[in-house]
Amino acid sequence: MPLSELLRISFNTLRANKLRAALTLSGIIIGVFSIIAIMTLLNALQAGIEGGLSELGSNTFQIQKFPAIQVGGPGGNRKYRNRPDITYEQGIRLMDKATMYKYISLEDYIYQKTLKTSKETTNPNYYVGGVLPTYLECNNRSVQYGRFITEVDLINNNRVAVIGMDGVDKLFPNVDPIGKYITIDNSEFQVIGVFEKKGEGFGSSNDNFALLPITTIQQIYGKNNRSINIAIQAPSKETYNECVENVISVMRTIRKDKPGEPDSFEIYSNESLISQVNSFTVYFKYGAGFISFIAMLAAGVGIMNIMLVSVTERTKEIGIRKAIGANNKKCSHAVSYRSNYSM
Repeated sequence: MPLSELLRISFNTLRANKLRAALTLSGIIIGVFSIIAIMTLLNALQAGIEGGLSELGSNTFQIQKFPAIQVGGPGGNRKYRNRPDITYEQGIRLMDKATMYKYISLEDYIYQKTLKTSKETTNPNYYVGGVLPTYLECNNRSVQYGRFITEVDLINNNRVAVIGMDGVDKLFPNVDPIGKYITIDNSEFQVIGVFEKKGEGFGSSNDNFALLPITTIQQIYGKNNRSINIAIQAPSKETYNECVENVISVMRTIRKDKPGEPDSFEIYSNESLISQVNSFTVYFKYGAGFISFIAMLAAGVGIMNIMLVSVTERTKEIGIRKAIGANNKKCSHAVSYRSNYSM
């Protein structure tokens, strides 16, 4: 039969059975759409995880007392709580003895703080950090306007602060904050800079903080009741692993970790964080893939049922015609005539 005749028969059949054609088309659309939707959601989830966890700079890792992601509940974290704090003096010794790094930033954080001016007050969900001038290189941050903390600020224990954009929006709406003063726990600080806005990650803001010179924060809050974090940037991607090994070796010596015992500190990087989170979300991905497979299977069963009905109808009709002497050519023309007549 000519191709034009087959196409004409097909279109005539679709017109004659509009509901059946619509159901078949719906099954195809639902099946394909379910796969596309699930894959899009999984890709968005992966991108969100990587974006939310990429908080460190390139070729950078961080040392801290507790793991970046803690699991196992209170019992599982007991061994981390029993570790000795990482002190400021240990950080200084690491800077002196390590040989394979490009930048090191010592960071001392205090959480659940409120920032105030004479007219405005933030929520008590801000954190205050004492840092070195190398903080920017190690943490993938940049100052939008104003300046960052300098060595002079460290030496003189200057009461200056660089704040995130959330603090600007709340405390200085429509006002240039540079040179203005904020109060934290009854101590006054001059705003010298504002960070570029970074947005939210995992439902929490990345812009609700203020950074001070680390010597200033330790002068006000002391330095013997908290564990500091240490951010290290390797000289290059090629020397990253060697830098990590060098820092671990020096840090174990400083903290007097005995041979054969595990490290008394944690090291994490963007890649390790993403890998750890992906190990938790892999089962969600499997479940999403299984759901999309079920949706595709259900749509396929519906399409096969409709096709089976169509074939069964034609099989019976063609069988009757052959029984009374029709050949294949006549059956084809009869089916074509039936399709036209059904219109």
